[in-house]
Amino acid sequence: QVQLVESGGGLVQPRGSLRLSCVGSRSILTDMDWHRQAPGKELELVATITSGGSTSYADSVKGRFTISRDNARNTVYLQMNSLKPEDTAVYYCHRVLGGYWGKGTVVIVSS
Repeated sequence: QVQLVESGGGLVQPRGSLRLSCVGSRSILTDMDWHRQAPGKELELVATITSGGSTSYADSVKGRFTISRDNARNTVYLQMNSLKPEDTAVYYCHRVLGGYWGKGTVVIVSS
């Protein structure tokens, strides 16, 4: 069993920044994702980092969000810049190997 705990969400003004963290109880040196679910919408894949360090992003966040990993801390990050109201959602960390999910952290972008 692997526990994933997200943190770093909150209320931020448009064009602001937040950094989300996801700490794993075991190694996260595998493919890791960030997903989000906005109110009334389906779950959306936001960003992926592979075990080899390759990254990919949804078109809606490309150029604004950056996914990274600190293997020594078993932590995956999502740096979110130039935030927009449409980025408001619950953000979830996901470990592809084994299909483990965190409980999510809420991000609200509003003035």
